[in-house]
Amino acid sequence: MGSLIEDDDDMPQLSSDALSALQDFYTERDTRQKQFEDLQANAEDEFDQVEAGGKKLTMEAFTEDWNASQFWYHDDTATALARQLLHNATDSTRIAVVSAPSAFIQLKNLLASGEYKCKPQLTLLEYDQRFSVFKKEFVPYDFQSPLKLPSELKASFDRIIVDPPFLSQDCQTKAALTVRWLARSWTNPTSSAASGEDGSDSFRLVVCTGERMESLITKLYAGVGARTTSYEPRHAKGLSNEFRCYANFECGDWTWVS
Repeated sequence: MGSLIEDDDDMPQLSSDALSALQDFYTERDTRQKQFEDLQANAEDEFDQVEAGGKKLTMEAFTEDWNASQFWYHDDTATALARQLLHNATDSTRIAVVSAPSAFIQLKNLLASGEYKCKPQLTLLEYDQRFSVFKKEFVPYDFQSPLKLPSELKASFDRIIVDPPFLSQDCQTKAALTVRWLARSWTNPTSSAASGEDGSDSFRLVVCTGERMESLITKLYAGVGARTTSYEPRHAKGLSNEFRCYANFECGDWTWVS
């Protein structure tokens, strides 16, 4: 027994500062988990309040998992992207959000704010099952199986935003297959005679990903005229990689730079 006590005394001890930091970490983790559990348990009531303009949804309950390459947009960026997806939208507009849940949250908030009179249909394609709390809009999605999706989604979306989780040719190419499958049309709006004068009938595409993916992105989405824009998306907790926004249209938030 004595030797056990001596071994215990010889164990390294954390400093008071280290213990305090560790406690703060566990406290924050438990708080976030509790927030998500509350959101999950009261999802229907929470979303009813949002739809009624009572409160805003946030990404706070959905902590980022860097191992899964989750990096949420800064609110300003998410809002700017959401506004462009809602530009000239109508009740019949269908918007797909692929692997960009923070943009989806802002779409929900803007539509609940009363600023927009239209009620477009939103669909979130996402790997993270936590977002299944959005029962009406959530569709499980894994880029490794780019076309393993409900058949009714094929060729049905007027607006799409995609943010592939990994900066690899494989991931980007498979995400592009998904987008092509989802898109209502696959023509360049600048050359399509079918587009309305204000561009309201044109398919709108936004791709947010790394700068080093530029040549691949412009090749994958050449059919709809996607190009590098002047807009630089920001992330809530920063990002070491240079990030860019690619789109097949210009607007008040960006112009084409190449």
